[in-house]
Amino acid sequence: MTDEEPAGIRAAGGVAWRPGAAGVEVCLVHRPRYGDWSLPKGKLEPDEHPLRAAVREVAEETDVWAVPQVRLPTVRYRSEGRPKRVDYWSMRAVAEGGFQPETEVDEVCWLPVDEAVRLVSYPHDAEVLAAFAALPPVTGTVLLVRHGHAGKRGTWSGPDTGRPLDATGWAQAQSLAELVALVRPARLLSASARRCVQTLDPAAALLDLPIEVVGDFDEPKPGQQPDECALAAAAQLAALAAAGERVAVCSQGKVLPGALERLAGRVDDFTTPKGGGWLLAFTGDRLLAADRL
Repeated sequence: MTDEEPAGIRAAGGVAWRPGAAGVEVCLVHRPRYGDWSLPKGKLEPDEHPLRAAVREVAEETDVWAVPQVRLPTVRYRSEGRPKRVDYWSMRAVAEGGFQPETEVDEVCWLPVDEAVRLVSYPHDAEVLAAFAALPPVTGTVLLVRHGHAGKRGTWSGPDTGRPLDATGWAQAQSLAELVALVRPARLLSASARRCVQTLDPAAALLDLPIEVVGDFDEPKPGQQPDECALAAAAQLAALAAAGERVAVCSQGKVLPGALERLAGRVDDFTTPKGGGWLLAFTGDRLLAADRL
C-alpha cells in the first residue's frame, strides 16, 4: 500500500456509503472549479499514510467521518503533466464532522449507486463505483497488526514474553495508533507478550480503551504445533468479525501468516513485518478482503 511512484502525485479517497430508504447510498461531491461530480479525494500530506489520507479527505470534503473497509481499484491518470495515482477504499459513514471550508467542494449529494454511476463526470469514478457495487455487504472490520520492533531475542536475558519494544518499536506503535483509530474500534485485543500489549498502548491512550489479552493470538509454546495456534487465531478473528464489532488485534509473526491463510482459504504471502498489519473486511465470519497496511 505504501509503494512510491517517482515524481508522481499521490492521492486517496473513498466511496463513503450509508443505508438509505431505498438501499445503499453513496456520496459524491461537486467542484465548481472543474464543473464536475466526482468521488471525494485529495492529495496526501508529507509522509501521510494513504489510508489516513483517504479518511481525512472524505471528512474534509463531505463532512462525514467514515470507517474504511475494502480497498477498491486504484486509478491512474496524468494531472498537471505528471502521473497521478489515487487509492480508494469503501467506507461506512458513521458520524458527521471534519468539513474544511477551503476545499474545492461546493455541494455534496447522496445517491443510490446506479444514479451515482450516471452522474459522475469521469469513467474511472464509474469503474470504482461499479467495483463497490459488486461487493457483498461488509459486516465486520478488523485491523490486525504485528507487534513493533523489540530488539534481538538473543540480547534479552529474561523470558521472551517479557521482551519490551525498543525505540524503533515505540515509534512504530505511535504510527499504528493513527491507523487503529481510523477503524473506530470498540475493542483492542492483544497476544500476551509484553511487546504486543505495548504496541497497542498508544492506541489505547488515544481511544481511551482497555487492552484485552487473549492467549489465542500467542505464538506456539514449547511442544505446541504452529498450525494449532494459527487455527485458534483464525477462529478468534472470525468470531470477532461475526459479532459485528470493529476491533483491533495485535499478534505475532509466527501466527499471522497461517491465520490469514486459513481465513482467506488460500496460500499466499501473508508475511507481516514488525509494525505492519492488515485491514480485514468480513461478511459474517467469512473474510472478504485483506489489505496490507
